[in-house]
Amino acid sequence: MAKLSVRQLTKAYVERGRRLPVLNAVSFEAHAGEFVAVIGPSGCGKSTLFEIVCGLLAADAGTVEVDGEQVMGRPGWVAYMPQDDLLFPWRRLIDNVIVPLEIKGMRKEAARARALEWLPVFGLAGFEEAYPSQLSGGMRKRAALLRTFLTERDIVALDEPFGALDAHTRRKMHSWLADVHARLGRTILLITHDVEEALVLADRVIVLSRRPARVVFELAVDLPRPRDVLSPAFAAFKGALLERLADGKEGIASPVPDGVGPPWAVRLPATEGGGKR
Repeated sequence: MAKLSVRQLTKAYVERGRRLPVLNAVSFEAHAGEFVAVIGPSGCGKSTLFEIVCGLLAADAGTVEVDGEQVMGRPGWVAYMPQDDLLFPWRRLIDNVIVPLEIKGMRKEAARARALEWLPVFGLAGFEEAYPSQLSGGMRKRAALLRTFLTERDIVALDEPFGALDAHTRRKMHSWLADVHARLGRTILLITHDVEEALVLADRVIVLSRRPARVVFELAVDLPRPRDVLSPAFAAFKGALLERLADGKEGIASPVPDGVGPPWAVRLPATEGGGKR
């Protein structure tokens, strides 16, 4: 059974009396411990998709299941980090990251003690008393991610978490997030506009079409970790994704060997030394 199962999600908004279709029967799965990236043109409905998956918005049709249980419109099953870090400027770092624990009723002293155990993992040890204004962009993102992970949910949804960072900081954050994922083993969903970012981090990449979004391509990334962005194999995967983003054609290929994903999911030929983590 898939950890997360999204089936036939359809959504439209009404603006000035006109119906605006956003999602068109979007379906995909994510398995326990898997890192799945979702890419697509700007404005295609990626954030709307995540809000539905996280229970913050209801779809017009379709289902969202976690471990086989229907969770449509039920927040709290999937931890969600939006594009902005949303740290409270009047709270120190330690008191920002414990917000989900406080919401669950944990006493502040106990919540702080638990968060302190995780600060070194997230590269924040020694900064627990700092205010958000005293942190770099990368540290603010790590603090927001720690807060998200402290919701203690098995599935974490990240909406463009590194979009506002410079290229050098983003590369460092990619390496750090890959290490955190390997250590904690959570199921991660990532929205990104950056094809290279998706390939560096993800086990699978799902490509959405222009609005109303539908899944047009799915790619299993059989590359060794850490990923070498300068390798010919990486360039081949990147080219395949860029082509699908450009032409929007449906992916037509053999099924994924282990049976994961829709029948049109594709897998490029495995490279020497490749294979899933």
